[in-house]
Amino acid sequence: MSGLLAGKRLLVTGVITDASIAFSVAKLAQENGAQVVLTGYGRLSLVERIAKRLPEPAPVIEVDVTNTEHLAGLADRVREHVDGLDGIVHSIGFAPQSCLGGGFLDAPWEDVATALHVSTFSYKSLAMAALPLMSPGGAVVGLTFDATKAWPVYDWMGVAKAGLESASRYLALHLGKQGIRSNLVAAGPLRTIAAKSIPGFDEFEGAWTERAPLGWSLTDQEPAARACLALLSDWFPATTGEIVHVDGGYHAIGS
Repeated sequence: MSGLLAGKRLLVTGVITDASIAFSVAKLAQENGAQVVLTGYGRLSLVERIAKRLPEPAPVIEVDVTNTEHLAGLADRVREHVDGLDGIVHSIGFAPQSCLGGGFLDAPWEDVATALHVSTFSYKSLAMAALPLMSPGGAVVGLTFDATKAWPVYDWMGVAKAGLESASRYLALHLGKQGIRSNLVAAGPLRTIAAKSIPGFDEFEGAWTERAPLGWSLTDQEPAARACLALLSDWFPATTGEIVHVDGGYHAIGS
């Protein structure tokens, strides 16, 4: 077996369609020698159908990251397919409609709490649920959307992503003693299911395609997926608490 991730065992969350970043991560990971286990929730049959489109059909286990019983049983469920994990890909995010599309000032706490639980706290809870399967050299990689700025229509999801970025740094701090890294990939806007659910998200598209120094494709998930693979590999053994921007360079230029 050869490839960047030869022999690695990965848990990949967030595969809903073959247009998702998570699907591209799983596909490239398999092509580079990794064993992949997927998680799904709610539309499990859809995830199972999409899993069959991978180079090698991947097992799918049900995980609701807000369900303590699911998290408590995660390690045992994963062990049914692999004997340990070398990496986790967190590609999970959700916010009720009241939290998006300009509703920042009116969204109730109950909805905001849901957004923070699913999109932010789950990064830590998923990592801890999988920790018994991991050993030194392992990596947790999450996906964010540059939270250093306030984006129109992104609202409370932007706040959740800011929390995710901070949570990754704290995870890096606390898991570093065990030799486990935590990093994020900040991708530019992509036409995924998650993006389409945000009212007005297309407002971002023109700016990126016109102004990103390297240009930007709204339908190509592979650059972000490749960055995830690099961070999961052994080529970044001393990098943790980092955010790698994969946005054509847009983040580096002035408004």
